[in-house]
Amino acid sequence: MCDIYASTDPALYESVARSVRIGGVVTSLKVERRFWQILEDIAADSGLSLAQFLTQLHDEVVERRGEVGNFASLLRVVCTTYLGRAQPA
Repeated sequence: MCDIYASTDPALYESVARSVRIGGVVTSLKVERRFWQILEDIAADSGLSLAQFLTQLHDEVVERRGEVGNFASLLRVVCTTYLGRAQPA
């Protein structure tokens, strides 16, 4: 049953840190390689670069909530939300 999950390429769940500029501030974000791939897809689907997408997402969250909290965790949830929306109803 779990073969599809157990056979996952370890490179996909390797944590990868990237330096990104958000709101003019350079910061480091660390998420798994597969999440970076999904974030690139989301950005491309939105007609944005990854940096533009991350900045827009960050700014919109700050506008709604006043702070972001754990941005890396938010990014993982954004990815699962994106993948869930792609599933047929």
